[in-house]
Amino acid sequence: MDIIKQIEQKQMRDDIPDFKTGDSVRVYVKVVEGQRERQQPFEGIVIRKKGSGLRETFTVRRTSFGVGVERTFPVHSPKLGKIEVLRRGKTRRAKLYYLRDLKGKAARVKGIR
Repeated sequence: MDIIKQIEQKQMRDDIPDFKTGDSVRVYVKVVEGQRERQQPFEGIVIRKKGSGLRETFTVRRTSFGVGVERTFPVHSPKLGKIEVLRRGKTRRAKLYYLRDLKGKAARVKGIR
């Protein structure tokens, strides 16, 4: 095995659930405030998954007070507490950038039955 792959394998997390584009997820981010550390949840729809291995990232979008907010997270980051899959979504696209232009009920993703 390649030396770089061995080093990356040690840093990869194995507690990541299987999720796809279109799924509703809740991501807990570790936030340090002074000497305290807490977990801040960020809930939304996965609109993009990118990369592979240690460099894999995903973007979560939600609407907060009428303003669209997107955050990109590295999958294997130690700053992530945990990822919960709330609802599975059925999509026919790998990137859901079209959700940026939609508002309200139109911005929903169909669920898997």
